[in-house]
Amino acid sequence: MAESSTSAFRIAPATRPAAFTTLRAAVPALWTLTKPEVNFLIVIAAFAGFYLGCPGNPHSFPFSRLFSTLIGTLLVASGTGALNQYLEHSFDARMRRTCRRPIAAGTLHPSTARWFGISLSIGGAAYLAFTVNALASLLAVLTLTSYLFLYTPLKRKTPLCTLVGALPGAMPPLIGWAAASNSIAGGMAWILYAALFLWQFPHFMAIAWIYREDYARAGYRIFPVKGESRFLAWLTLGPSAALFVASLVAVAADRGGMLSYCATAVLGALLLHYASLQVLHRSRIAARDLLKATIIYLPLEFLILALAKG
Repeated sequence: MAESSTSAFRIAPATRPAAFTTLRAAVPALWTLTKPEVNFLIVIAAFAGFYLGCPGNPHSFPFSRLFSTLIGTLLVASGTGALNQYLEHSFDARMRRTCRRPIAAGTLHPSTARWFGISLSIGGAAYLAFTVNALASLLAVLTLTSYLFLYTPLKRKTPLCTLVGALPGAMPPLIGWAAASNSIAGGMAWILYAALFLWQFPHFMAIAWIYREDYARAGYRIFPVKGESRFLAWLTLGPSAALFVASLVAVAADRGGMLSYCATAVLGALLLHYASLQVLHRSRIAARDLLKATIIYLPLEFLILALAKG
């Protein structure tokens, strides 16, 4: 009996470091699974919606509700990203761009990713419902379900998937607005939605052009078989021009001054410039420049709107 106890005592220290090593290896994989680079823009958009939709005296700004809104939105967005990778891991493995994602690379078991995504999504929705309001939670759940069960399968069926995916993709400002005012009836809320909806087209078309061979290899129908150039022009230049107008309308609705109008016009003109270059040249260099322009445009435009209100 004494010998058996001693053996058990000797084994225990050896198993603990192994478990710790496994956990330490899993944490970066789980972090990658949440798509943090996408979540950064989602949080900015939700913050803009909350700030611009918040009524009352700026000296009594509800910082605790803002914090809860951003945390809840971030949790649902992270869960959505994880579940998206779970659903598409076999396709991710065929693409150079995504083959190193945790599930595709074999770093995480699919079931681990599935339960991680479900837990984040349910936890985030519940957190929004209990600490913010039911409307913000409902919008977050609607975003998750439409993204996973409409947009995700459509990517392998029709190039119009981009249009469908932009609908839930534009939801973060509405979630923020609903969290601040318990309503999405205001015109400004829908102007923000429209702006983010339009922004996604040049952003995603740039990514799609850079990795179009990858998408084709994985069976994604991002571009039509015929009329690729025309399709690119319609979904890059058209929305960029409409975004220019929508942003100016947002400044007007926000009662911004001349500085806000000028800054918005300059940002919009630059985005249109890079969109035009991509449509004209249809090259990876032009697409990368457009991608950078879209990433810079979004936070700066929301900052302009926030400062105009202040």
